[in-house]
Amino acid sequence: MIQYANNYDVIVVGAGHAGIEAAFASARMGAKTLLLTIYIETIAQMSCNPAIGGLAKGCLVKDIDALGGEMAKCIDATGIQFRILNRKKGPAVRSSRAQADKKLYRQYMTNKLLSEPNLDVKQAVVTDILVKDGAVIGVECDTGYIFKCRSLVLTTGTFLNGLIHIGDKRYPAGRANEFPSIHLAESLKRLGFEVQRLKTGTPARLHADTINFNLLEEQKGDNPPEPFSFETEAITLPQVSCFIAYTNEHTHQIIRDNMHRSPLYSGVIQGIGPRYCPSIEDKVKKFPDKNRHQIFLEPEGLDTKEIYANGFSSSLPIDVQIAMYRSLVGLEKVEFIRPAYAIEYDFVQPYELFHTLETKKIKGLFFAGQINGTTGYEEAAAQGIIAGINAVLSIDNKQFVLGRDESFIGVMIDDLVMKGVDEPYRMFHSRSEYRLLLREDNAEYRLLDKGYSLGIIPRSRYDRFIHEKTLLEDCLGVLSNIKVPYNSKTKDKFATLGVNIEGSIPLIDLLKRPEVEISDLLEFFPNNYPDRILNQAEISVKYEGYIKKQKEEAGRLQKIEGVKIPDNIDYSKIVGLRREYVEKLNKFNPKTLGQALRIKGMTPAAVSLIHVYIKGLKRDD
Repeated sequence: MIQYANNYDVIVVGAGHAGIEAAFASARMGAKTLLLTIYIETIAQMSCNPAIGGLAKGCLVKDIDALGGEMAKCIDATGIQFRILNRKKGPAVRSSRAQADKKLYRQYMTNKLLSEPNLDVKQAVVTDILVKDGAVIGVECDTGYIFKCRSLVLTTGTFLNGLIHIGDKRYPAGRANEFPSIHLAESLKRLGFEVQRLKTGTPARLHADTINFNLLEEQKGDNPPEPFSFETEAITLPQVSCFIAYTNEHTHQIIRDNMHRSPLYSGVIQGIGPRYCPSIEDKVKKFPDKNRHQIFLEPEGLDTKEIYANGFSSSLPIDVQIAMYRSLVGLEKVEFIRPAYAIEYDFVQPYELFHTLETKKIKGLFFAGQINGTTGYEEAAAQGIIAGINAVLSIDNKQFVLGRDESFIGVMIDDLVMKGVDEPYRMFHSRSEYRLLLREDNAEYRLLDKGYSLGIIPRSRYDRFIHEKTLLEDCLGVLSNIKVPYNSKTKDKFATLGVNIEGSIPLIDLLKRPEVEISDLLEFFPNNYPDRILNQAEISVKYEGYIKKQKEEAGRLQKIEGVKIPDNIDYSKIVGLRREYVEKLNKFNPKTLGQALRIKGMTPAAVSLIHVYIKGLKRDD
């Protein structure tokens, strides 16, 4: 082995969505960073659906953007259909989603990485993690090189012992036709990590010219499309439609007749699959009362004929796949470009991590993405930026942790670290206790100061944000100080909205009424505020009471959250604390009472016993 001449502060292994954000964060904080990837050509590859965002996932992307990440800017530059989901519902559950041109997405991220100061990108397969005195010191690669570092971030995706299944055919791979990472998986086991198996899958890619789109439901994007990044002024690429098809009873019968040929049900696949993104076999088996399932046909780019069949993933043999796809109306003559497949891979239970995503066993070693049991590009990228930040900070014994009341990223990481996973973890709005505080629209108000203080956000963006905050305060002041004049014209205007006014009334009081929108009030005050400011002002006014209540709840919980558990505590000495709780506490090693309360199976009564015991220790001191 040859030691590479340059030493690095941080090495990131893997150039998927987690690795990209980790590398950008590290380099932008000023650390000398190396990104290692098996194939340069598949940097930022969208292995599954060609889209970014979705319910709650869009919130993660906005949070990444507010911290200084790249995902939102990339999808804005390469997106070909944008939609706001749950637009008619409240702001706490609205989410952005965009279809991507996969090729352009890869090209954008590759060019950005290769142009980033402080960042080297090299093609190599990592075969071993080098550790000395309990701390990471570098990696060994198949090229014969040893690269030294002070912190290491592993973002291995589905490549750890990856095994692809198509019916009774199976072969080792990290993705279709890409060899897996076998030696690195063995290295993790030698280091003592608890390695388990998960499963995911992807549908077939179809040839657009063999689909009769006239028989399908067209799904257009928003017009005009709304960007993901707070920095993007407008979407410039041409926008396209998606289409909706439906399975039918014939489809389901084909699947039922061949269920024995599915490795998922024949016992060949041992890994646990995602409950919320099941294969079509799972849907037919677990929901026998449903006579049809939606299939979304999504273009993979502007200059390709490939169509992604979202909702139709499968591990059945190819002959069965063809039969079931062709049973759909509009797909009677469809041809495959690539078949569907399932893939099993290794992951490490995330309760082996601190909230910084540093491993408890090895100092300076961080995990992010599917290695932690998550599924989805957005979940991976969110972990990546946190791991990259902490990989840099840990060099000086510092750390960066987001709370559950600060970001969906904080919710996800706390869930992972304190509960572990028994299926691939996916973000949902319902996972957060503070959904109204963690909206997409206010991500910069929650996180941009943090990104700026870390050195990831440039001064120009910070100055723009400060200007917007000033505009918002000014707008709210105007709404409070200006009154609607009371006359027949204004009385009739608001009567048509279902509001009865009996005198001159401040604009802010009118805006609190559910029937009134801020657009109804623009004629009464200077309309020189950008739409984003007006939107923030409207949400701030309409939801003021709810937001205040959630902040108060967060404050009360923080009193418990903030009670630190001594590092040397002996849980076995706590009278009344059951043995099973002692075992859980020793396994997860919570740092605060709030973290202890969120351990799966832990009861408030048990945490109260710990609290009383800690108080007793303080009195003894």
